Amino acid sequence: MTDDILLTFNAGSSTLKIGVFEQTGRHARNIGRGKIDFDKAPLTLVYSIGGDRYEKTLTGDNAENFVSVVSETLDHILGHLPGTLLAASHRIVHGGLQFQGPVLLDDANIERVEDLVPLAPLHQPQALRVIRSLRKLRPDIRQTASFDTAFHSSQADIVRRLAIPRALHDGGVRRYGFHGLSYKYIASKLNEINPAGARGKVIACHLGSGASLCAMENGISCDTSMGFSALDGIPMATRPGWLDPGALLYVMRSGLRDPEKIEDFLYHECGLLGVSGISGDTRILLQDKRPEAAAAIDLFCLRIAGEIGRMCSTIGGLDSVVFTAGIGENQPEIRSRVAQRLRWLSVEIDEDANRRNLTSINATSSAVKLFVIPTDEEQVIADETIALIA
Repeated sequence: MTDDILLTFNAGSSTLKIGVFEQTGRHARNIGRGKIDFDKAPLTLVYSIGGDRYEKTLTGDNAENFVSVVSETLDHILGHLPGTLLAASHRIVHGGLQFQGPVLLDDANIERVEDLVPLAPLHQPQALRVIRSLRKLRPDIRQTASFDTAFHSSQADIVRRLAIPRALHDGGVRRYGFHGLSYKYIASKLNEINPAGARGKVIACHLGSGASLCAMENGISCDTSMGFSALDGIPMATRPGWLDPGALLYVMRSGLRDPEKIEDFLYHECGLLGVSGISGDTRILLQDKRPEAAAAIDLFCLRIAGEIGRMCSTIGGLDSVVFTAGIGENQPEIRSRVAQRLRWLSVEIDEDANRRNLTSINATSSAVKLFVIPTDEEQVIADETIALIA
């Protein structure tokens, strides 16, 4: 094990995921992972180092005493490692127009990240409080940021444009796209698995509680389903995806007028949960025999297939589809239903390979290759950091 340790932090609204890496030359090698779930009591850090698993109850909390949470996390994880902490790296959801790649988090860049809070009000503050806690605890270490929006900065202006007055577009109201760190990893991994396919027209489906699609050519983002915010695109666990603005105006006129309540409604009460009235978890919905559960799953698969069809017009065809993230990697029935709706594109799935979660799941007769590739955002963050500070 080397002397240089790198920690990655992926802060969500209810969880904090930590990646533990060691620097090996110009590369980062994963040696452990950790997670804190803020919805569970008592607050517990669950982590593994070198294959050994640990659980530690934390005395800090998710509010005023959050610095203690970060401090205890550092103590527990670094206590197992002989090396020194080289850097701390963060996933930042929104980079706006300012950030098109990873950066060192000096005072100026932290301020720029904070300026973007209105564009990602539920996600950006979570990352910032980890950054500030680390600055207080370990001002000696370098911190870096990797941005979910950066991968999509390659998209043509016409793809990123909303049909709104030009002044608003020029002021930053445009389609950004998210899950970029995941798509960057998938592009790289597909190039290892199938180099010819990676150079072609690929649509990757990042299907989790938050879900989106990305159309790529030669590993470069050309279009994505999410737009100005992480609410757009296909339906998600509790987010609506594409929503007619007129429907939202109707809801507002019917009494839902407070911006914070509207925000909570859109992020937490819609999507598969809203359609089914049962759950936003596809695992639960697939097992539930009620028609409301079936309707939610059918809508989810319909919208995924429909978005793939739309993106085909952006990249001018389709050579490969990649399924990734929690649902995409682990739920064969969802993949099968999406593939069935794409038969007009001569997509044929191998149901046996699909049930076994193999990497390649298309039938030999399929005109489009189908892949299941686990994503690893933390690896991308770590690799970007090593390249930045080397």
